[in-house]
Amino acid sequence: MQTIILVIHLMLAVALVGAVLLQKSEGGALGIGGGGGMSGFMTGRSTANLLTRTTAILAGAFFATSILLVILAAHRNEARSVIEQTAPASTAPAPASTPAAPSAPAVPAAPTSTPGAPQPPEAPGAPQPPAQQ
Repeated sequence: MQTIILVIHLMLAVALVGAVLLQKSEGGALGIGGGGGMSGFMTGRSTANLLTRTTAILAGAFFATSILLVILAAHRNEARSVIEQTAPASTAPAPASTPAAPSAPAVPAAPTSTPGAPQPPEAPGAPQPPAQQ
């Protein structure tokens, strides 16, 4: 249903653009249908009335399909907001707990070594401490 209305909406948009372009502008230079080539087809006054009515009808249909598409899109989803999508809170209040005092982050202790004691082998590519002399 929504696809059919969308196709009709797009066809109305193209027809509305065409009807607007066919109208004679006030300056007389921008309209397609106001030139001397169409002088025998319709008089200037009847052409203006026909195109004005056509534009008004197309614009009304365009607005109607726009509103209809919005209504269809609004009823398509069950939940309409993030708040409505969350699970309902339980009626019992949560037990109050006292927060523990924040502890200081643990700082790794520097390795203590005695001079002349054998050191464990280090991983390849690890930075080597400068040798003491």
